[in-house]
Amino acid sequence: MRTRITELFGIKHPIIQGGMHRVGYAELAAAVSNAGGLGRDMTDQPFGVNLTFLPSFAVPPYPEYIHAIVEGGVRIVETAGRNPAQYIPALKAHGVKVIHKCTSVRHSLTA
Repeated sequence: MRTRITELFGIKHPIIQGGMHRVGYAELAAAVSNAGGLGRDMTDQPFGVNLTFLPSFAVPPYPEYIHAIVEGGVRIVETAGRNPAQYIPALKAHGVKVIHKCTSVRHSLTA
């Protein structure tokens, strides 16, 4: 099957296994990638990582996370949570494709 998603991410099926707390381990992501979807690193197929932006009193070291993503050769990032706009240029400057997971139409339109 050829779709904009399969062509953009170099995958066989337009299936993206997003980050899932407590169940989204590497084995699940690798199984999704090996089946032709977008998963993770225990495979020679494309994979991505999740980078969640949550409200916090102490801002997490997002620039360091992005540096690790780029240095690790990750080519696809799924963002979630708060608006990631200030971090998108740093990812795109290194050729990283970004998918922002939205919970509402309003957030989708902003993204």
